[in-house]
Amino acid sequence: MPIQILPPQLANQIAAGGGGRRPGAAGREPGGAAGEVVERPASVVKELVENSLDAGATRIDIDIEKGGAKLIRIRDNGCGISKEELAMALARHATSKIASLDDLEAIMSLGFRGEALASISSVSRLTLTSRTQAQSEAWQAYAEGREMEVTVKPAAHPCGTTLEVLDLFYNTPARRKFMRTEKTEFGHIDEVIRRIALARFDVSISLSHNGKLMRQYRAVSDEAQRERRLGAICGATFMQHALRIDWQHDDLLLRGWVADPAGSRQLTDIQYCYVNGRMMRDKLINHAIRQAFQTQLQADQQPAYVLYLEIDPHQVDVNVHPAKHEVRFHQSRLVHDFIFQGVMSVLQASSAPTLPAVETQEPAPRWQPENRQAAGGNHFSQPAAPRRSEGGSGSGSGGGGGNAQPGWQNKENSYSKREGAVYQQLLKTPASGQRTPAEPVAPPVAPPVAPRAQPVDAPLTSHAQSFGRVLTVVRERYALLEQEQRLQLLSLPVAARWVRHAQLQPGETGLKPQPLLIPVRMKVARPERQIAADKQGLLQEMGIDLQPEGDHVTLRAVPLPLRTQNLQILIPELLGYLAQQPESDAPQLAHWLARRCETETSLWNHSQAIALLTDLERLCPQLLKSPPSGLIQTIDIESALAAFKHE
Repeated sequence: MPIQILPPQLANQIAAGGGGRRPGAAGREPGGAAGEVVERPASVVKELVENSLDAGATRIDIDIEKGGAKLIRIRDNGCGISKEELAMALARHATSKIASLDDLEAIMSLGFRGEALASISSVSRLTLTSRTQAQSEAWQAYAEGREMEVTVKPAAHPCGTTLEVLDLFYNTPARRKFMRTEKTEFGHIDEVIRRIALARFDVSISLSHNGKLMRQYRAVSDEAQRERRLGAICGATFMQHALRIDWQHDDLLLRGWVADPAGSRQLTDIQYCYVNGRMMRDKLINHAIRQAFQTQLQADQQPAYVLYLEIDPHQVDVNVHPAKHEVRFHQSRLVHDFIFQGVMSVLQASSAPTLPAVETQEPAPRWQPENRQAAGGNHFSQPAAPRRSEGGSGSGSGGGGGNAQPGWQNKENSYSKREGAVYQQLLKTPASGQRTPAEPVAPPVAPPVAPRAQPVDAPLTSHAQSFGRVLTVVRERYALLEQEQRLQLLSLPVAARWVRHAQLQPGETGLKPQPLLIPVRMKVARPERQIAADKQGLLQEMGIDLQPEGDHVTLRAVPLPLRTQNLQILIPELLGYLAQQPESDAPQLAHWLARRCETETSLWNHSQAIALLTDLERLCPQLLKSPPSGLIQTIDIESALAAFKHE
C-alpha cells in the first residue's frame, strides 16, 4: 500500500482510539498522536524496528551510542521507500498501513501508523535513506527548520532502509533532564530487542553499543534452533523447567512455553506474551495465567512464561493503549477462559505422572475452579472433539513453533488419502456370520448388565440462588438472563445503583475512609459549612472526612465507592441535602448517595454485565427472593412458541 496523507477524520479516529500523547512525553511532536514514541530512546528503537518488520525485513542491524542519546541507527533489508514517497514518509498523518476506517477493524501491522517518524524528526536530527528494488539509486531525506521542510538528495545505499537519529531531544533540554544513565537507557533498549527477538525467530537481529557488538540473534527455522535461541534469551533455568503449550480452539491458538511452579519460583522477570506477533502487557492475559497458578504460587511470586496468542484480527482492538501494550478483546471472557484452560491443562499434565499398571484406566476427574455464577460454565474445561487439520508448513509471526494454524486462517477441512484408504478397508469387513480361518472362536460371553441410569443434574443446579446466566447485553443497558428455561431482562443501571447502595451501608463499624492523595478544598455557603460541622459524626460514619476551615471546607477522605465520583460537585450537593433534611440518618444518606452517584460505565459489555451481576448476588441476596419490577422483567416466550404452532 502506498504512503498517503490520512484525512482528518481518520487521523482523529486513530488518535482517539489510543494514540493520545501522555502529558510531558515530548515537547514538539507533530499532532501529538505518538508521544509515547519519543518517551525515551528505547521507545524510538521499538518503533523503528517494528517499521522494519512491517517492511518485510529479514535482517536488522542496530547501532547505539551513549544509550541512544547520541545516535540510533537502524539498517534493514526491507522493501524500502521510493523517491516519490520519501518526503511524505516524514509528514504528519502519513502512513502506508491504514487507508480507511475498515482497516482499523483488523490491524496486523505494528507501530503507530502515521505519526512516529514525524514525532521523532521533530525532537532529533533524523536522516532517512532508502532504496527499492525498482530503483537504480538510493535517495536520502532530511527534515530540519521550524517548518520541518524535507530535503531529498541522492545517496549510496543497498536495497532497504537506514534511519539515523542524531542528538535525541537536542531541542528539548527539559526532556533530557529526565533521561537516565547511559547504562540504564541501553538496558531498556536491550530488553526491547530481546522481546522482538522472541516474537520473530525468522529475523536476524544484531545490537551494538558504542561500536561493540552486544547481542546477535540469528534467524532460525526448525524447532531445535528455536529452543536454542529461546535458551539464549531466557536462560538455562527457564529451559530446564519449560513446559510446551500447543492449545487450539476454533480461531484461537495458544503456543509457547510456561515454566512449572518450581521454575517460576526461581525466575522473576520472564513474562513475555504476544498477540498476533505484537508484544503485550495485557491485564486480562496476565490474570488468566496467574489464575492457573493460583494454588501453586504465593501472592508475591510471578509465573514465568513465553506465550504466543493468535486470534482473528477482527476479534481484537489493538488501538487502545497509547504505547500499544494493551489490547481489547471483543470476547474477553472467551479469551480468558481459553488461556486459563490451556495453561491449566499443561500444569496438570506435568504434575500427574502415569503408572504403567493404570494407564488403561479412565482418569479421575480433576478439580476445576468454578466460574462466576453469572458467567455460566467454562466449556474449555471439557475436552474438545479431535479435529484433524492439514499440516501447514509456515507459522505466523509469533514464532512459537509448531505447524498448527489458527482456524481463521484455514477454515476448510482437508481430505486425507490415508483416511480414505482406511475407510475403504473398513467397508470390506466380513459379515457377522462369516469368520476367517485364522479367527479364533470366542467363548460365549454373558450380556453385560446395563448400569443403573444416574440422574443428570441440570445445568447451573448448584447456582439455584442466583439470577441465572448472562446470555448477552441488549442495547448496551440490559442483560438477557437465562434461569430454569426462563428468559429475563435485567436493568444494568438499576443493578449498579443497588450495588452502590449496599456498598454505602455503614454497618456497625461504619465505612472505612480512603484518604485522598490531594485534599479537595471547596468554597461553600454558610448554611452548608454549619451543617458540615453539626453532622461530623454522621459524615465520619459514612467514611467522609470533611473539615470546615473559614469560608471553605476541606475534603480529606471518602469511602471507596465514591473515589471515582466528581467530588467537587457531589460534596456541595450532599451538604445542601443535609441542610434541607437535617433529620437524615445513615441509611437515608446511603440511599441518596446511591441514586446521586454517576455510574462509571454508561454502555455495558458482556464481561462487565457478568461482574456486576456477581456483585449484585453477593451484596444484595434479598433481591433473589423478591426482585423489584424496575430491576428485572420476565420475558414471555410462550406466545412466541405458540406462534410457531400455527405455521
